[in-house]
Amino acid sequence: MHFITVKSYDELSRRAANLIAAQVNIKPNCVLGLATGSSPLGTYARLAELCAAGDVDFSAVTSVNLDEYVGLTGDNDQSYRYFMDHNLFSKVNIRPEATYVPSGVSADPVEEGKQYDALIESLGGIDLQLLGIGLDGHIGFNEPDDCFTKETHPVALDESTIDANARFFASRDDVPRQAVTMGMGAIMAARKVLLIANGQNKKEILEKAFFGPITPQVPASILQLHPDVTVIFSEN
Repeated sequence: MHFITVKSYDELSRRAANLIAAQVNIKPNCVLGLATGSSPLGTYARLAELCAAGDVDFSAVTSVNLDEYVGLTGDNDQSYRYFMDHNLFSKVNIRPEATYVPSGVSADPVEEGKQYDALIESLGGIDLQLLGIGLDGHIGFNEPDDCFTKETHPVALDESTIDANARFFASRDDVPRQAVTMGMGAIMAARKVLLIANGQNKKEILEKAFFGPITPQVPASILQLHPDVTVIFSEN
């Protein structure tokens, strides 16, 4: 594990974007696993700048996103498909048909999970998986539980996750209570993992996840078993 501490969110974003760009430059047709939320916004903005400058080319890249809210269509401005389209995909030269996000409106979320895992397998797996981390240690929407779930699956969101995401909605009551999330199987099978976290409020959970026991009560702790993890933490 490579643990990098930086002083600012801008530096975190720059370093994360440089690592992702390096992955694309090394393997132009790579598969990127992507995350949503506030943490990667700066990284995506920096990647857009690098693409505009001709320093990285996404034209052969395929992306698979970690998760989606159940009940939200891709044109809903709170959906993760909408988030990705507006914060990254529309700003780089990636092919729209090569960007994948789990469906939040599938009639059968369990079957949706099986199909999503089959898609990732058909792509040859993920070359680099970008992750954030929740205050309860969740990655994707893999919440604290009694076991690690391997498959992409529907999940009921913890109250702490609902509270954390309420700032993106008109009110807490508007936050969906379920999501479809990539499971630990595809995340752990990624050839490289890049986890980013900013702010002192993430310091305690990072310590639990990477220097404490491996337990499904702290889902990110499973990353201690991954052979190639980089963590970038910004103090401010």
